[in-house]
Amino acid sequence: MLRLERNQGVRLCDGLTRREAMRIGGLGLGGLSLPGLLRLQAQAAESVAEGRAPGFGRAKSVIIFSTNGGTAQMDSFDPKPDAPAEVRGTWKPINTSVPGVTLNEHLPRLAKLQHKTAILRAIHHNQTLHPSAIYLTLCGDLIGRVVTPESATMSRDDKPHFGSVVSKLLPVKPDLPGFVMLPEAMGPNGPEWPGQFAGFLGSGYDPYRVNSFPGQPGYSPGALASDPELPAARLGNRRLLLDQIGHTASRLDKVAAATNLDPHYLKAFDVISSPAAQRAFDVEAEPAEVRERYGDHYFGQCCLLARRLVEAGVRLVQINWLRSNIGGVGGPGYDTHQNHFALTRDQLYPPTDLAFTALLEDLDERGLLDETLVYFHNEFGRTPKVNPRGGRDHWPSCYSTLLAGGGIKGGAVYGASDKIGAYPAADPVTPQDVLATIYHALGIDVETHLYDQLNRPHKLVKGDPIRAILA
Repeated sequence: MLRLERNQGVRLCDGLTRREAMRIGGLGLGGLSLPGLLRLQAQAAESVAEGRAPGFGRAKSVIIFSTNGGTAQMDSFDPKPDAPAEVRGTWKPINTSVPGVTLNEHLPRLAKLQHKTAILRAIHHNQTLHPSAIYLTLCGDLIGRVVTPESATMSRDDKPHFGSVVSKLLPVKPDLPGFVMLPEAMGPNGPEWPGQFAGFLGSGYDPYRVNSFPGQPGYSPGALASDPELPAARLGNRRLLLDQIGHTASRLDKVAAATNLDPHYLKAFDVISSPAAQRAFDVEAEPAEVRERYGDHYFGQCCLLARRLVEAGVRLVQINWLRSNIGGVGGPGYDTHQNHFALTRDQLYPPTDLAFTALLEDLDERGLLDETLVYFHNEFGRTPKVNPRGGRDHWPSCYSTLLAGGGIKGGAVYGASDKIGAYPAADPVTPQDVLATIYHALGIDVETHLYDQLNRPHKLVKGDPIRAILA
């Protein structure tokens, strides 16, 4: 990944460390050929023009909000007021803008926008650990090696995150990253977990990592921050030098490393030196009233930055909620194994409800929601029964999530859980089906194959679009 921390490794004269330069340049051999890419784009355009497939190709960008731990299904999008007390907790459901559909009472703003979103209430899989569940839900496949929370690390043999796939298969603006992850990667207590980068597609399709908290003291977009001491002429000379190196490397087409270094050195340089990218990442350029609308906290300002990025042309933005500054820096995330109800009521739902709805409303008011798919991502749900510590533990057997915008049918509810939210009761779907739905909305054929560094084919995703929620 292109990381943006400072003082790491030997820094080169252009501001990148030697290590980062290697990361920018390294790229595997995986992916489609140019004819294959052109064929996909032609098919997408044809399907949209003829209206053959609902929702196909409607989305241009995706914003994914990952809770990293998961909201409890019965305490969020699938209330169970008639369940036993040890399951239902202390909260009540409230009506939404869609008749007959209820949400948790501590999500009042989201309830008013239910007609803009679609709920999936019967997602299921069998991965109980964060690393393997995140890999499955973001890459669309089971991880092919044994992992534990302590030993899980990313590997170039892994399948790519769907954002990396989108960056490869769809055109990306030359002066913007295709895939951005903020404010930090998942895996806060050890190695960064698998499923969060481009895997066998190579580092050229890794997410652009901010590793900083927008709107907070010390925020910096990292390498994108302009250097006032570097004259434009000198910057241009470096670009010409890199261009010459790239042309030389392209002639060494029998050497895989040289072949793959060429375009991605140039792309990285163009992004880092791009005024358009610098403007997009400058969240403080927003009027004070807009920033206040999203909330003065990590998640709110990340949502605002995500809107700025897709407005500028970034294909996919992922926001990870690992910790908050509600109740102090290093506040809670959604992995509520203890004190679940107080944390959710006081420190998790209020900023989530405010910022997530501000994002949907802002996108809608700017005419961007129809072409931006917004995905509220849980890697699993939480146990129906409250544990002795007043928490809910990991539960992948049935959970809920929601999607909105580009190609998604507002007001839809698909799937149902049993009386306590433990198992699917009707219309179950898998994380692979959710990813297939997102690919479909972006105009990407789910039958597409990617090729790894050994030229082995990998089907894009082993799932089917959920047509009942496609507009």
